[in-house]
Amino acid sequence: MTDRLRAIEGLALVAALTAVFDGVHALGDQFVQNSHDAMTKGMHGSHLVYKNDGSPVEENPWRHGKEGRTCTASAYGRRSVSRHVASYSAVQLASTLAVTRTLGYRVPASALLTGAAINAITHGILDRREPLLWLAEKTGKSGYIKYATVVRKAGGESTEYPKAIQDVSGPGTALMELDQAAHRAIGVAAAMVTAWITLRKGDRR
Repeated sequence: MTDRLRAIEGLALVAALTAVFDGVHALGDQFVQNSHDAMTKGMHGSHLVYKNDGSPVEENPWRHGKEGRTCTASAYGRRSVSRHVASYSAVQLASTLAVTRTLGYRVPASALLTGAAINAITHGILDRREPLLWLAEKTGKSGYIKYATVVRKAGGESTEYPKAIQDVSGPGTALMELDQAAHRAIGVAAAMVTAWITLRKGDRR
């Protein structure tokens, strides 16, 4: 294969992978993600919470048996984000395989898994929120985050949020926009790495 054809193949593969990663991003990040994990993946702290639902022990210290098992808030948040990253990665890998194999192109497993690992690891780090907030501060976005917040309406008595609350990280907020922008930019880098490994492997048919 000439250098020119190799470059064209590489550009085409990067474009295809970027399109797949970006196209299924919202599916894995919004539609497939468990609602509870979405709300608890950013939990931090050394205070104890119940393992089965993440509620603070101090609010109801009388649970026993399996219902009474506890962990720190940070540990609970890590469990939640791990589940989310696992389902997100499964959607991304399945979609990538479906597109490339349907078109008769074989991306080596090592390339696929490396690209998936880049997306998965960085996704988990960003979704823990504190690293994203640190990055936002370093890039001068703290004011944007404080300004672009939303107020979630009250759910009424006997609901998780009986009163209206100000949300700084969910849908409609600046932090959410920065989160999505970072994930998509990293997706381009993951596509480039995946393509680079693929081209180094030789035959792709």
